[in-house]
Formats: sequence, C-alpha cells, structure tokens
Amino acid sequence: MPAGKILVVDDDKNLVELVKMRLESANYDVTTALKEKDALEAVKAQPFDLSIVDLRLVRQDGISLMQEFHAINPEMPVIILTGHGSIESAVEAMKRGAYSYVTKPFEPQDLLLQIEKALEKQRLTSEVRRLKGLLEEKYDFANIVAKSEKMLSILETVSRIAKTDSTVYIHGESGTGKELIAKATHLASARKERPFVAINCAALPETLLESELFGHEKGAFTGAIRSTKGLFTQAHEGTVFLDEIGDMPASTQAKVLRVLQERQFYPLGSEKPVAVDVRVIVATKKELEEEVKKGSFREDLFFRIHVIPIYLPPLRERKEDVPHLVDSFLKKFGSQMKKEIQGLTPQAMQRVMLYDWPGNVRELENAMEYAVAMTQQNVIGEQLILQTKSIPREGAGPVGTSELSQETPKPLKEARDAFEKDYICHLLQVSQGNVSQAAKLAGKYRADFYDLLKKHNLKADDFKKSQ
Repeated sequence: MPAGKILVVDDDKNLVELVKMRLESANYDVTTALKEKDALEAVKAQPFDLSIVDLRLVRQDGISLMQEFHAINPEMPVIILTGHGSIESAVEAMKRGAYSYVTKPFEPQDLLLQIEKALEKQRLTSEVRRLKGLLEEKYDFANIVAKSEKMLSILETVSRIAKTDSTVYIHGESGTGKELIAKATHLASARKERPFVAINCAALPETLLESELFGHEKGAFTGAIRSTKGLFTQAHEGTVFLDEIGDMPASTQAKVLRVLQERQFYPLGSEKPVAVDVRVIVATKKELEEEVKKGSFREDLFFRIHVIPIYLPPLRERKEDVPHLVDSFLKKFGSQMKKEIQGLTPQAMQRVMLYDWPGNVRELENAMEYAVAMTQQNVIGEQLILQTKSIPREGAGPVGTSELSQETPKPLKEARDAFEKDYICHLLQVSQGNVSQAAKLAGKYRADFYDLLKKHNLKADDFKKSQ
C-alpha cells in the first residue's frame, strides 16, 4: 500500500521525472503534470494527499494554482518549489496557505522529510477533526435523550444562553447529567473551538485543588519541581466547568470569586497576576442556599455564580424519558458488544418504570449495560433486570408507590387491586393520558387496558395536561 498520493507540478520535464523517481522509490503513488490545466484536471478527478508545485510556471504562478487547488480540496497540503531568488515569494505562498517551501536545487532527503512532516500533520489534523466530530455528535442536542417537557424546556434554555458568556449554575442530583448539559452548552457556544476544562471540586484536597485550578511556580510547595499552568489558564478563551462547587473549601472559594470578579488570579508562589478569558459553568448536587445559611459557602460567591440557574430534575420526576433512555442505552451497548438487542419484555419494562432510580440516568445506564452484557437472548427479561442489583425484588421494599408496604396487611385481592390501580395511574401519568402508550408499557392490548380503566373507574383525560 502506497504511503500517500502526491501530485507534482512543474514545467521542467527532467525535474518532474527525477522527483517522481525519488518519491516512487520511497513508496509514494505519484502523478505528474507539466501544465496547469492538466494539474487542475487531476485534482478534480481524484483526491491527493499532497501536491508539490513549482513557484514559476508557464501560464501562472504556483501561488494562484495552489489557491485553485484549495478551492477544490482545502485540506491538501502544498509544498512550493522555488529558486534562491524567489524566497520572498515562497514565504508569501506560506502566508497564503502553503505548508512549506523547498529551494532548488534541493537534496532529495530534504524533500522527503518535508513530505513526511506535511502528511503527518495532515493525519493528526484529520484525527483531531474526527474526534471533535464524534464529541460534537455525542453532545449535540439532537443526541441528548429528552422527550419530557421538563428536559425539552432545559434544552431550549441552553440553546438560548449558550451564545452568551454568562455564568451557568446547574443544580441536580448525582447522575442527572450535569456535565452532559455543561458540555452541550460549551459546544453550542462561540467558544466551542477552544478548550472545555472540567474539574471535580470534591475529588481533591484543598492544597491540590488550588494548584490544579490556578497553577503554581517551581518551589511553591514541597514537591513542586517545575512551574505548572492551572486549569483556568489551560481553558483560556474556552470554558471552565467546576463540578460539585458546593464542596469547594472556603479559601479556594475566595480565589474563585476573585477570578469571576477580576478575570485574573495569582498562581501559587507567584507575585505576578495571570489574566484569563473564560466562561464559567458550575454544578452542584447541594442546596447552596442552605449551605450559605450554614456558613459553609460564601454568599457573595453564590450570587456571583447563580446567574443562569438550570435545575436538572431527577429521573423519577421525568419518567416519560425512561423508555427512550432504555432504548438508547440498549442500542449503544448492543452495538459495543455486537449483540442485536430488540428491547425489554413488558414485565421487565414494568419493573424499570416503577423503580425510582435514585442514581438517576447513570444508574439506569449501568443497569442496561449489565443486562446487555449478561443476556443470552435478544429480548431482556424481568429476572435479568432484577439481577442488576438496582431494582428490589418483591418483599425487599416498595417498588413504586404501591400500598403493599403498609404496616397493616390487606387481604390479597384488595392489595392486588390497589397495586393494579396505582400501577395504571402511574402509567397514565407517565404517558400523560395516552392510552396507546400506557397499554404498550403495560404489555396489554388497548381494549384490555380500557377494561382495566373501567374496572378501577379511571379516565385517561384526567391525566392529560391542560394546554
């Protein structure tokens, strides 16, 4: 397999043949052109990894031909061949988009080295672009599972505030997707080409946290053998995400407040301030208003970060999203494990819908990964869902809002009817009164589900939200 496809353009036939011979001996696939017209037709006909163009051609200069190449293939690196008297023009070519230039006469090894460097840079650029594309695809709004009104409202808010530089305050329980929303906000902003730097404030001790955030000078503390840039510096012109800011020590809170107020800070051991341009997004699972009252969180910092509040509801408050999340996770893990998973059985889905998921989306994702890994069928059953250790079995505690857990036991029929009615009410709440969807979740025919509504004197319209 050739090391790359290269186009060589020069009106000197002997030079073209010599370059072609040298490059082919280095395992490159080489196409040559003596005329500008032939070169353009070649670039239109096939993609090249690189082109080598003489600065002085018969009908036009190499710079204008390079620009025509880039109009067809903007990513193709171009190396300009030039004489000693035209170095200024070669430098101008680099300003216009050439990768580099080689002065004639040249050593073949010098040209091969330039080609190797250009192709390596091109490969790295393509890989960065590919990974960035994957990142943007993952955190694109269209790929965030949000079918409930609450989550759709949150995404609408994010889309409106993403273009601003205002500080965003994300509040929600563990596992609700706070970092997901932070990354989506960054990637929808004008800063998306710049770094997104995240740190968990609860994961590091006080001295190490300050060093990580603000950097330090050599000798600032024991073990500081070299100067280090902090995360705020690394995120310059980008976004800093301070996760679990409620666990930040008081001394660090004071320094973060200074950064937000003055957009500058002092690295540990330094007397010289560092100015930064960053957008700050914070997240916490704590009720910071209560922490302020207790005196464990600075009131002035709270008001400084509480600019655009976003509350991420727990999964139990947006059960409408659960079936869609389940489907998304089954597809994700089925693809990773090369298993064709069609879904959950109705009984398994009932278990999933009735459970409150205290670990929220993260717990649900872990449960689905376990189920996909362990299943030997293309449909996941109830027993496998119970084995995830997330969902309690009967007798191990309440599964949902059933009255089976009351201290005074009811007769079996009465308890069964109470559970059935409660379960149907729950499905109607989740489906917002959509009988077809509720029947599907229950694994029942629509007509049979209507019989259950009649049995318990329930009306689907009572569960529909008013417009």
